[in-house]
Amino acid sequence: MTTIRTFIVLLLATVLATGLAFAATGGNPKKGKALYKKNCKECHSTGAVGGEISPLSKTQAQWDRFFDKDVHSKNPDAVKNISPADMKDIQQYLYDHAADSDQPQTCG
Repeated sequence: MTTIRTFIVLLLATVLATGLAFAATGGNPKKGKALYKKNCKECHSTGAVGGEISPLSKTQAQWDRFFDKDVHSKNPDAVKNISPADMKDIQQYLYDHAADSDQPQTCG
């Protein structure tokens, strides 16, 4: 009985930890929106180099994967003026307003 209980506790802990790892990282979405407009829209708008991207472009899970892949590491100049804290704010904004969120948004 103790073995089963231990297994269940470990399983639940793993599931919870995994869910937290994939959720957005606790930035400020209001600040993230302003940062996105200031720093990201230049490359991520219609006809721009990075293609049009807004929070509504992806689901929350897709945004998690996008940031897990660290896409901008291939072009560090694109994010050279964005601090890690600012990037968390941008990520939170994109995640909170993703296509499958309660408040989907474009960045218009």
